Amino acid sequence: MPILPQEIIRAKRDGEALDSADIKALVQGFGNEQVTDAQIAAFAMAVFFQGLNRDETVALTEAMRDSGRVLEWSHLDRPVVDKHSTGGVGDNVSLMLAPIVAACGAAVPMIAGRGLGHTGGTLDKLEAIPGYNVRPEPKVFRDAVASVGCAIVGQSGDIAPADGRFYATRDVTATVESIPLITASILSKKLAAGLPALVLDVKIGSGAFMVKPDDAHTLARGLVSVAQAAGVKTSALLTDMNEPLATAAGNGVEVRNAVMFLTGEQRDPRLHEVTLALAAQMLVLSGIASDVSAALQKAQSVLDSGAALDVFSRMVFALGGPADFVERMDEHMPAAPVIRPVLAGQGGTVAAIDARALGLAVVGLGGGRTRPQDAVDHAVGLTKLQGIGARLEADTPLAIVHARTQSAFDAAAAGIKAAYRFGDPASVVSNPVIVDQY
Repeated sequence: MPILPQEIIRAKRDGEALDSADIKALVQGFGNEQVTDAQIAAFAMAVFFQGLNRDETVALTEAMRDSGRVLEWSHLDRPVVDKHSTGGVGDNVSLMLAPIVAACGAAVPMIAGRGLGHTGGTLDKLEAIPGYNVRPEPKVFRDAVASVGCAIVGQSGDIAPADGRFYATRDVTATVESIPLITASILSKKLAAGLPALVLDVKIGSGAFMVKPDDAHTLARGLVSVAQAAGVKTSALLTDMNEPLATAAGNGVEVRNAVMFLTGEQRDPRLHEVTLALAAQMLVLSGIASDVSAALQKAQSVLDSGAALDVFSRMVFALGGPADFVERMDEHMPAAPVIRPVLAGQGGTVAAIDARALGLAVVGLGGGRTRPQDAVDHAVGLTKLQGIGARLEADTPLAIVHARTQSAFDAAAAGIKAAYRFGDPASVVSNPVIVDQY
């Protein structure tokens, strides 16, 4: 006789460890509607307060992975690897990372997401490119990975569908912050992509979801442990998000920043360090490089030679974008009607930045969502963002705002000024961008 959902919920509510069969049965009920929204909410809240041990988290992850289609890449003649970021401000790493790693000889079937809260989404950025299809037919996705080496697309409805229903309930029941549930949600989708190797970028700081270092370390350890227990070679980097990673934040402006990075026209130092560090981890895990030093050299070489830029250009075309996107980017990309600087208003050294506030400024401009159904303005955003340690005069821009209207500019300008704090140059120390590794 099957165990009733309410009995599984009761057991977790009372702090008992659940066996994998019960977790699998519960997750199956998410998909076949045998478990109600109220029961999903009750289970999520029970886990929020009682937690899950590693075996329970692995069972939940695998059950949600198996609730839909699991991709398979055995037909490829190159190793398969991917990366996941927990999200930040000015984090356009995926746009360069996938082409770099593909140019080194790996296959990167990257299933990315949209913006969440104050953080930008890779899919929203790519949709700034005219014609780029983030939800192609499965054959188009597979062919792009096979012919180009990488493709960045969105999650289809048949990839971990149980997680989709579970997350929608968590989102409205104040249970999103549960680390075991975050772990299972992230990994169920990545494991459904058929990955043998995965690198995680866990953000820490004011612009991250994990503001507290202890929480970020706990999440990174849990993600690596659960993924490895599920049979995926995994490592994680903890990276600083106490200031925007790139000097641009917004959809179209981050695409421009990525193209300039690939061409070599502009490579923001912190962005460069994180991108190459993640590439090195991916190349080592996939067996393309023997160690991190060799991997870093290989990644830098495909950047310098233009091979990574070529892969990016071919990926854009394979997924519906213009064949000449890189060469004629300015003609293809949307531009905001109001482009004006926000001046510092005082001289001094930037001592701290509220990166979350800058992300919210982008959302306020229309570059993010306050509701899931909201449209995103791909033209708006911030560029030439100053970083911690920058020495400014009163007439130095803190950032350039790309806005749809003057009133939107004014609101963003106020948010930007409030996000920057000045201090004594002698006491200002920039945070290392690579914090730790698991």
